[in-house]
Amino acid sequence: MTDLIISIVIAVFIVVGIIYVRKHFKRQSGCCGGGGEYISKKKLKNIAAKKVFVVDGMTCEKCKARIERYLNDISGVAATANVKKKEVTVSMAKHYSDDEITSVIEKAGFKVLEIK
Repeated sequence: MTDLIISIVIAVFIVVGIIYVRKHFKRQSGCCGGGGEYISKKKLKNIAAKKVFVVDGMTCEKCKARIERYLNDISGVAATANVKKKEVTVSMAKHYSDDEITSVIEKAGFKVLEIK
């Protein structure tokens, strides 16, 4: 009888685990399993261009921090992400092509859906 109860408990844990893993890979749950990390805001003295990128896959504060870190590593670029709107506002001190910014966003693990 004890073996049956233990087997049922283990089966329940496995089923619950599979459900959460499926939600994770379908991006229906928090993707990174935690809170955000501290990002210092980057400011530019002169802004030559500003664009908004609509991004798929950004689901939590950690995603926001990741995409901002990747973009802010580019010289002359300051980025601010908005998780709720699924948008990243990119300010540029010099002109970068949409393809250059998109490739950095994709390297961070996200997909650009639209550029405004």
